[in-house]
Amino acid sequence: MKKNNTLPSIAASPSGLVLPEQLAQQSADAVRELLAEAAAANTTRSYAAALRYWAGWHQARFGIELTLPVNEAVVIQFLVDHIQRKNKVGLISELPATVDQSLVAAGLKAKLGSLKLSTVTQRVAVLSTAHKLKRLTNPCELPSVRTLLSRARRSSVKRGERPTKKTAVTRQELEAMLATCDGSLEGLRDRALLCFGFASGGRRRSEIAAADMRDLRKAGDDGYIYRLEYSKTQQAGVKADSTPDKPILGRGAQALSAWIEAAKIHEGAIFRRIWKDRVGPALLPGSVATIVKRRAALAGLKGDFGAHSLRSGFVTEAGKQGVPLPAVMAMTEHRSVASVIGYFQSGRAEDNPAARLLK
Repeated sequence: MKKNNTLPSIAASPSGLVLPEQLAQQSADAVRELLAEAAAANTTRSYAAALRYWAGWHQARFGIELTLPVNEAVVIQFLVDHIQRKNKVGLISELPATVDQSLVAAGLKAKLGSLKLSTVTQRVAVLSTAHKLKRLTNPCELPSVRTLLSRARRSSVKRGERPTKKTAVTRQELEAMLATCDGSLEGLRDRALLCFGFASGGRRRSEIAAADMRDLRKAGDDGYIYRLEYSKTQQAGVKADSTPDKPILGRGAQALSAWIEAAKIHEGAIFRRIWKDRVGPALLPGSVATIVKRRAALAGLKGDFGAHSLRSGFVTEAGKQGVPLPAVMAMTEHRSVASVIGYFQSGRAEDNPAARLLK
């Protein structure tokens, strides 16, 4: 790492941080390579944000720009700065208050204080990927770093910390949310969106926002088939072993028909913004999450709802109704049993025969 006297330091600037456009050339190159590798918009944003944070933290902590490869001591310092540990006075970390304030002032952190362990882990993973792409010695894979992260996870669990998950929208919650949708354009759109997102296999918010009329076709008198050409798990297109056709039947199909007819949509995006009773361009993925949250609030539901609630709720409801796991995964496009089994088993927990030994 080299000294760079042209960059602002903590003493010379209110934030003491490098702006994104001031990133060291190697870091900027790493961002471009990561963006090229990560086609999903959400992944692109999270990778770029993680590298900006690394650059900002490094500048504020050491007064010099971040360059690759990063050495082991820097990664260890990043971990002890951001991972909380318990001592006699409570939970502490090593991040200096001035550095913390600088990161917030630069917009690299939302608020003062520690980051979630999952966020720290993700940022280390992004740095690791940057090193791999440039074929550099990777400090993130050293035993010292791996051991520290492993012990941090174990300590976090012992303290009772749990990963945060969005509240699942199962059939009961979905019915309550649908009941808040009236006959207005907005109501018709939201009802169709909720039904589509749930009934087609728990679609991700990016998949709902990207849904296009060219991939939708009628199936009989009361159904549709939606061809999922692109998803998080098949970013290069439909795979040979995939089942891209997702049926939308019954009430879901009726809701979709009502919206398409009322909005006079013949081509392009299915789900669109509405401005003063006028149909506009395609919804953004973030708007899908907003709609789910708003409808949950209008229905008086308690919990932390978001777009992922439809996906987790679909799997949970399928478990409740005894749908075979392979059939569920064919709809959701999950490629790993490990990533879906938790929600599925949660839905079937009450039907476990071993839970009825004491009657």
